[in-house]
Amino acid sequence: MDVDKKYFSNITTRERAIFEGAITMGALFHQFVGTPVNRDSKESLEKAMAESLSLQPAIEKVEVEIRFDKLEESMTEFDYTSLTGDMLDVKIHAKVDDVSATIRIEFIEELNYPLMYVEDIKD
Repeated sequence: MDVDKKYFSNITTRERAIFEGAITMGALFHQFVGTPVNRDSKESLEKAMAESLSLQPAIEKVEVEIRFDKLEESMTEFDYTSLTGDMLDVKIHAKVDDVSATIRIEFIEELNYPLMYVEDIKD
């Protein structure tokens, strides 16, 4: 079965690249927010997030950074905290045919919000 023809014929390649990156970003957010994390597990969690999400269709690269400053602010007396959206700085690079889309989440101070947005598209 040709999945592209059957399920994606109603959208453009540009829209498909954005869709693939955005659906992966949503999966990252809802799968990992709430995960226990501390200074020692930060790097391994970043790596696990990037590696697991790189398996999604059309995803070329995932860059994950858990902001150390936000992690430190949230540490508890038990030497760990739960991952929150404001700690995430993530770029997901999706490519469909010749179209590349970069979807990003980062904490925007003036909005006081971890914003997901389309950072870049190259046709």
